[in-house]
Amino acid sequence: MGIDRRSLIVSSLVAGLAVRAEAQTPPPLAAKALPPGLPQPFETIDLWPQGAPGAPSHALTETVDERSTDPLVSDRAVYGISRSRMAVFRPDRPNGGAVLLMPGGGYRWVVVDKEGYEMARWLAGRGFTAFVLFYRLPGEGWASGPDTPLADAQRAMRLIRHRARDLAIDPERVAAMGFSAGGHVCSDLAARFAAPVYKPVDAADRLSAKPCSAAPIYPVVSMDSAIAHSGSRRLLLGSAPTPALEIAHSPERNIPADAPPHFLLHAEDDDVVPVENSLRLRAALKARGIPVETHLFLSGGHGFGLRKAVGKPVEVWPDLWRAWARTTVLG
Repeated sequence: MGIDRRSLIVSSLVAGLAVRAEAQTPPPLAAKALPPGLPQPFETIDLWPQGAPGAPSHALTETVDERSTDPLVSDRAVYGISRSRMAVFRPDRPNGGAVLLMPGGGYRWVVVDKEGYEMARWLAGRGFTAFVLFYRLPGEGWASGPDTPLADAQRAMRLIRHRARDLAIDPERVAAMGFSAGGHVCSDLAARFAAPVYKPVDAADRLSAKPCSAAPIYPVVSMDSAIAHSGSRRLLLGSAPTPALEIAHSPERNIPADAPPHFLLHAEDDDVVPVENSLRLRAALKARGIPVETHLFLSGGHGFGLRKAVGKPVEVWPDLWRAWARTTVLG
């Protein structure tokens, strides 16, 4: 069977990137034998070639906890991240769009499977190149403190754009999606994409960190103690933050006039992150004239991702996002 020119080019690019991936930090290691039949990422992109800025005085040990007791289901969480990086999921038939995924974990850790790899596989199956971001945690001693996850998210967006040609994506079609505390990273990125939270390190940092759209899913948003997720708030801001610090890290208080369109989704019975987080963000976006689509479900709880939504009305949420995405530049 003959090989057309496009296939040859794509094969060459993949081969070249595979060589490049060898020099990168591998994805978080499995804590047990992985379930069969689920593709694991082999390609990663380190965010900081000379090491992340503002390292803590004590060395961090990256640790992966396996929280599942089911041999057919993996539910890993990672903390002690010093080499922040993206795990790359490439589609068989790329559509040119890309999504940066920011899993949750209450800023205590970063979830690997439930809000990372599972969603990445879903996106790749629909033509999107997906990047799962393993961001540094703000409570682990980094000099940038509460700006640490945002610095990683900004850098990730810029690197994706900088390598767009090699990755076979359109640099104007890079979206962001985050879950729970990762939803805070996502909404903070959508609000403060231009904030100077780290010193530029190379040519990639001349590019915009603004996502073409943002999808915070059951997100932590506000640092107002009345509705904040207390664990995320404490690990992000400390035990006694000033009102000014609360405002600075509440995305709904920092929406710029050029914020990207948003897709918001929350269950009203969420007993971990109150639905008021999404409602306040929606009101702030509407006040600025930013397009926002909002879906509220009567039930679903918190942290449903894909697997825990099955059999419930909320299981339609990924298709709702996909239908909405078609109305944006992500297409």
